[in-house]
Amino acid sequence: MRPVLALAMLVLLAGCGRIIPEGSLPPPTVTAPAAPLPPAVATPAAPVAANAALAGIALGPSLAALPLGEADAASALASFVESCPKLLAREDASGLTRSEDWRAACTAARGWPQARARAFFAEHFAAVQVGDGKAFATGYFEPEIAGSRTRRPGYEVPVYATPTDLVRGWPDDVPEAQRTGRPPLGRYDEAGRFVLYHDRAAIEDGALEGKAQVIAYAADPVEFFFLQIQGSGRLRTPEGEVIRIGYAGQNGREYTGIGGVMRERGLLGSGPGQYPGSMQGIMAYIRENPEAGRDLMRLNKSWIFFTELKGDGPLGVLGVPVRRESSVAADPAFVPLGAPVWLELDRREASGLWIAQDTGGAIKGANRFDTFWGAGEDARVIAGGMSGRGRALVLLPRAAASRLSASAQ
Repeated sequence: MRPVLALAMLVLLAGCGRIIPEGSLPPPTVTAPAAPLPPAVATPAAPVAANAALAGIALGPSLAALPLGEADAASALASFVESCPKLLAREDASGLTRSEDWRAACTAARGWPQARARAFFAEHFAAVQVGDGKAFATGYFEPEIAGSRTRRPGYEVPVYATPTDLVRGWPDDVPEAQRTGRPPLGRYDEAGRFVLYHDRAAIEDGALEGKAQVIAYAADPVEFFFLQIQGSGRLRTPEGEVIRIGYAGQNGREYTGIGGVMRERGLLGSGPGQYPGSMQGIMAYIRENPEAGRDLMRLNKSWIFFTELKGDGPLGVLGVPVRRESSVAADPAFVPLGAPVWLELDRREASGLWIAQDTGGAIKGANRFDTFWGAGEDARVIAGGMSGRGRALVLLPRAAASRLSASAQ
């Protein structure tokens, strides 16, 4: 989630709901090599196909033609090495690659000198374009908010671990014939009936008191709401301790983007009395209108549960740390998780080589990405204003690219 700002913050997209689709997809089709796309597009690309196979694949330009710098390549190489164990062990939901396709690159990457990282990607990868290649990228970050391990005055917002009564099951009124896919999340009530789980309002009103482990207590319910949107973050205690928390689960209830609601109500914009269409603008409205702001947040019935993380970075859906300016969230139906991704956008700071190490509840479709910017105030500002458009290329091992080309003959 996973577990998403800028335009994503206008609709408050859930980067927290990190889910890996199960099963493999049919082999993709390959079209003729595509000419380079223009560096920007007017509007975000809307998903038009269910997976990379239906979107179509075109061979991209040679990697030597891309303006990839050594420093950019070196940071991407380091993240790629961290992803290799997962690439070699999991199925690619996009259908573009097989686990064995990655073996040569992963073997070479372990001992490859960082000073020649650009040559590594040029030697082991070929670029492909998925669909029309028109990219839209937002940004997410790791928030740091005030918190405490114990409840004390000023620190009273519980940060819950996953409750033991949160389970998957079928409501009694769902016919057997309609029970397809994964059972929904919920709980069993006192009468033994499977019902929906407690929503945000109920949890805020104390429905989980004494029923779920509390990892810590946040100081500010508004800041914690936005941390839930991000899906991970840090709690800094008055004593200076930093508690890193990551996405552990969700209550199964409906997600509502409150930014979209605010826009529909005319609360966001540049007119008189309107608030800026950014995370900061949304937060300003909620703080200046506490009762209406609380009701607005409660429209989002989704609640995120956390686990305490140990290590040097928040974990993406691959189970490896996501790194600032190296890790990007993508839709695994279109991009193999762990694969390098080249973004050429109208936002210079987001252009370059990234590694797809995460997913997001709102990061859906070909060429839709969410760039990670780390922690700190600058990360908050960059991610909060990120809305980049341009083109995207997915870098595949040469064996996979050759097989795709051959299948199109």
